[in-house]
Amino acid sequence: MDNWLAELLVMIVGIAGGFSVGSAFVALLIVLDLIPRLVQLTRAYRRSWLFESATLAGAIYWICADQFHWRLDWPDGWLLFPAIFQGLFVGMFAAALTEVLNVLPILSKRLKLQPYMFSLLVAMILGKVAGSLVDWLWSG
Repeated sequence: MDNWLAELLVMIVGIAGGFSVGSAFVALLIVLDLIPRLVQLTRAYRRSWLFESATLAGAIYWICADQFHWRLDWPDGWLLFPAIFQGLFVGMFAAALTEVLNVLPILSKRLKLQPYMFSLLVAMILGKVAGSLVDWLWSG
Protein backbone atom coordinates (compact mmCIF):
# COMPACT_ATOMS: atom_id res chain seq x y z
CA MET A 1 0.00 0.00 0.00
CA ASP A 2 2.87 2.35 0.75
CA ASN A 3 4.40 1.69 -2.67
CA TRP A 4 1.52 3.23 -4.66
CA LEU A 5 1.44 6.19 -2.29
CA ALA A 6 5.14 6.83 -2.84
CA GLU A 7 4.67 6.55 -6.63
CA LEU A 8 1.73 8.96 -6.50
CA LEU A 9 3.80 11.44 -4.52
CA VAL A 10 6.66 11.20 -7.05
CA MET A 11 4.17 11.79 -9.88
CA ILE A 12 2.69 14.84 -8.17
CA VAL A 13 6.12 16.31 -7.46
CA GLY A 14 7.23 15.62 -11.04
CA ILE A 15 4.17 17.29 -12.53
CA ALA A 16 4.52 20.26 -10.19
CA GLY A 17 8.18 20.60 -11.13
CA GLY A 18 7.32 20.44 -14.81
CA PHE A 19 4.67 23.11 -14.43
CA SER A 20 7.04 25.40 -12.54
CA VAL A 21 9.89 25.03 -15.05
CA GLY A 22 7.50 25.39 -18.00
CA SER A 23 5.90 28.46 -16.48
CA ALA A 24 9.30 30.02 -15.85
CA PHE A 25 10.31 29.34 -19.47
CA VAL A 26 7.12 30.91 -20.83
CA ALA A 27 7.47 33.88 -18.49
CA LEU A 28 11.03 34.41 -19.67
CA LEU A 29 9.93 34.29 -23.32
CA ILE A 30 7.21 36.82 -22.58
CA VAL A 31 9.44 39.15 -20.56
CA LEU A 32 12.18 39.05 -23.20
CA ASP A 33 9.57 39.46 -25.95
CA LEU A 34 11.63 36.95 -27.91
CA ILE A 35 9.15 35.66 -30.48
CA PRO A 36 7.64 39.05 -31.43
CA ARG A 37 11.15 40.48 -31.70
CA LEU A 38 12.25 37.62 -33.99
CA VAL A 39 9.15 38.17 -36.13
CA GLN A 40 9.95 41.88 -36.31
CA LEU A 41 13.61 41.32 -37.20
CA THR A 42 12.83 38.80 -39.94
CA ARG A 43 9.82 40.80 -41.20
CA ALA A 44 7.74 37.61 -41.20
CA TYR A 45 4.63 39.09 -39.63
CA ARG A 46 2.22 36.68 -41.32
CA ARG A 47 4.32 33.71 -40.26
CA SER A 48 4.56 34.43 -36.55
CA TRP A 49 2.70 31.18 -35.90
CA LEU A 50 5.72 29.38 -37.35
CA PHE A 51 8.07 30.81 -34.70
CA GLU A 52 5.61 29.94 -31.93
CA SER A 53 5.07 26.42 -33.28
CA ALA A 54 8.81 25.81 -33.67
CA THR A 55 9.43 26.87 -30.07
CA LEU A 56 6.63 24.62 -28.81
CA ALA A 57 7.74 21.67 -30.96
CA GLY A 58 11.33 22.05 -29.77
CA ALA A 59 10.26 22.13 -26.13
CA ILE A 60 8.05 19.05 -26.54
CA TYR A 61 10.75 17.17 -28.44
CA TRP A 62 13.42 17.82 -25.80
CA ILE A 63 11.04 16.89 -22.99
CA CYS A 64 10.37 13.54 -24.69
CA ALA A 65 14.06 13.07 -25.52
CA ASP A 66 14.96 13.57 -21.88
CA GLN A 67 12.15 11.48 -20.44
CA PHE A 68 12.53 8.53 -22.80
CA HIS A 69 16.34 8.71 -23.07
CA TRP A 70 16.33 9.18 -26.83
CA ARG A 71 19.75 9.14 -28.44
CA LEU A 72 20.90 10.21 -31.86
CA ASP A 73 23.22 7.43 -32.99
CA TRP A 74 24.40 9.44 -35.95
CA PRO A 75 27.99 9.66 -37.15
CA ASP A 76 29.92 12.55 -35.66
CA GLY A 77 29.68 14.69 -38.78
CA TRP A 78 25.88 14.47 -38.85
CA LEU A 79 25.59 15.75 -35.29
CA LEU A 80 26.64 19.16 -36.60
CA PHE A 81 23.09 19.62 -37.93
CA PRO A 82 21.26 19.63 -34.55
CA ALA A 83 24.22 21.45 -32.97
CA ILE A 84 23.71 24.38 -35.33
CA PHE A 85 20.08 24.72 -34.29
CA GLN A 86 20.94 24.46 -30.61
CA GLY A 87 23.58 27.13 -31.06
CA LEU A 88 21.14 29.37 -32.91
CA PHE A 89 18.62 29.03 -30.09
CA VAL A 90 21.14 29.78 -27.35
CA GLY A 91 22.63 32.65 -29.34
CA MET A 92 19.27 34.27 -30.05
CA PHE A 93 18.22 33.81 -26.45
CA ALA A 94 21.42 35.43 -25.18
CA ALA A 95 21.11 38.25 -27.71
CA ALA A 96 17.52 38.91 -26.67
CA LEU A 97 18.53 38.97 -23.03
CA THR A 98 21.35 41.45 -23.60
CA GLU A 99 19.11 43.59 -25.80
CA VAL A 100 16.35 43.74 -23.21
CA LEU A 101 18.74 44.55 -20.42
CA ASN A 102 20.68 47.07 -22.55
CA VAL A 103 23.91 45.60 -21.26
CA LEU A 104 26.20 46.64 -24.09
CA PRO A 105 25.23 50.34 -24.35
CA ILE A 106 25.50 50.79 -20.59
CA LEU A 107 28.80 48.93 -20.46
CA SER A 108 30.28 50.91 -23.33
CA LYS A 109 29.27 54.26 -21.81
CA ARG A 110 30.50 53.44 -18.32
CA LEU A 111 33.84 52.03 -19.45
CA LYS A 112 34.24 54.54 -22.30
CA LEU A 113 34.46 51.75 -24.88
CA GLN A 114 32.20 53.31 -27.54
CA PRO A 115 34.95 53.56 -30.19
CA TYR A 116 35.78 49.87 -29.64
CA MET A 117 32.19 48.59 -29.71
CA PHE A 118 32.53 46.66 -32.99
CA SER A 119 35.74 44.99 -31.81
CA LEU A 120 34.07 44.12 -28.50
CA LEU A 121 31.12 42.50 -30.28
CA VAL A 122 33.41 40.51 -32.60
CA ALA A 123 35.48 39.35 -29.62
CA MET A 124 32.33 38.23 -27.79
CA ILE A 125 31.08 36.32 -30.83
CA LEU A 126 34.42 34.64 -31.50
CA GLY A 127 34.74 33.72 -27.82
CA LYS A 128 31.29 32.15 -27.82
CA VAL A 129 32.04 30.20 -31.01
CA ALA A 130 35.42 29.03 -29.69
CA GLY A 131 33.91 27.96 -26.38
CA SER A 132 31.13 26.06 -28.13
CA LEU A 133 33.60 24.29 -30.40
CA VAL A 134 35.78 23.27 -27.45
CA ASP A 135 32.70 21.97 -25.63
CA TRP A 136 31.46 19.99 -28.62
CA LEU A 137 34.76 18.66 -29.90
CA TRP A 138 36.80 17.91 -26.80
CA SER A 139 34.54 17.47 -23.83
CA GLY A 140 31.78 15.45 -25.57
